[in-house]
Amino acid sequence: MRTARLRIRTPEGIVFTLPLAGPVARFLAFLIDLACIWGIGGGVSTVLGSMGILSLDVAAAFMTVAYFLISIGYGIGAEWLWRGQTVGKRVLGLRVLDEQGLRATFSQIVARNLLRFVDALPAFYMVGGIAMLASRRGQRLGDFAANTVVVRALPLRQPDLDQLLAKKYNS
Repeated sequence: MRTARLRIRTPEGIVFTLPLAGPVARFLAFLIDLACIWGIGGGVSTVLGSMGILSLDVAAAFMTVAYFLISIGYGIGAEWLWRGQTVGKRVLGLRVLDEQGLRATFSQIVARNLLRFVDALPAFYMVGGIAMLASRRGQRLGDFAANTVVVRALPLRQPDLDQLLAKKYNS
């Protein structure tokens, strides 16, 4: 049975919940990230092509390796620098967290991004999609291995100071 919220209990006994990201939101974030990766890869390809140093076969081999490094590096770098968010996750208001609701560590981010290629098998994230639908928390294989979840980042609200300061309290 799939749950829609991540329930977290602090050592002080306080319980709070965070809404989990659904498969559709995660897929849309992936499409935005894929466009970013293609843009970066296209820029690298243009720079290499304009230099004319490499033969077509060497350039094709280099671009295959470069695509792998760009797609892995993009996910790891963005999620580490932006506290669990890539461009796609930022646009859709999603964030990667540890299963306890803490910021994901660097090793967790690396593990979940290295397994992205397994999740993408056999075509267009079929393994990852099936794992997400079968999981209680909507986790793909990379999330299982890294003990991470993807949640909706709640907007921060400013406290209503007028309401707090309106009444006088006896201290």
